[in-house]
Amino acid sequence: MTSRILIVDDEAPIRRFLRVALETEGYIVSEAATAHEAVAVAAREAPAAMILDMGLPDADGITVIEKLREWSHLPVLVLSVRSDDAGKIAALDAGAQDYVTKPFSTGELLARLRGLLRDYTREAAPATLTLGPLQIDIADHRAILEGENLNLTRKEFDLLWLLASHAGRLVTHDMILKAIWGPAHTEDSQYLRVYIRHLRSKLGDDAANPRWIFTEPGIGYRLADG
Repeated sequence: MTSRILIVDDEAPIRRFLRVALETEGYIVSEAATAHEAVAVAAREAPAAMILDMGLPDADGITVIEKLREWSHLPVLVLSVRSDDAGKIAALDAGAQDYVTKPFSTGELLARLRGLLRDYTREAAPATLTLGPLQIDIADHRAILEGENLNLTRKEFDLLWLLASHAGRLVTHDMILKAIWGPAHTEDSQYLRVYIRHLRSKLGDDAANPRWIFTEPGIGYRLADG
């Protein structure tokens, strides 16, 4: 199966260069230019690995790694102009698996990526999830309940996928808001309440007597595991 690699860099020429290099090697490529996009795309597309620049416009790369590690074991290869030991140690301590400095050799970067994909055992996110009568397909961005398409918006689907990826476990407000709306929206719980209400409506769920989405007041939500 071809691996999907997520490139996170705010410089479009670097992203284009890496895309060409990776696609030439047979990888599928996704891109993000900000920390917010990086976390959202990682949650939505479940890449095999992330190549991460440390200097992003809305947050430091360390923040991206820390947010990922709240819910994912996604391997991270840092690609940065920062060559000081302190920066490397901080990235590795936060949860990155490897660190390459710019300017870099394409051959070395690809070799390190191959090694990371070969040697690192990750908690792979499946392309589809089945929870009893609910089926969720990440590739088609489609959710089907008892044979009926739920016709979810992109944000509704992203929210459902995030909850389903942790089915049976509590997902905090903070984690959901950061993954779906970005670090700048961690206080915007009204967004979350509105989308949970929409999602419940499309699932035919009753907040007072839930079948699918359970609320932990003041903490977060839990999706039934089937």
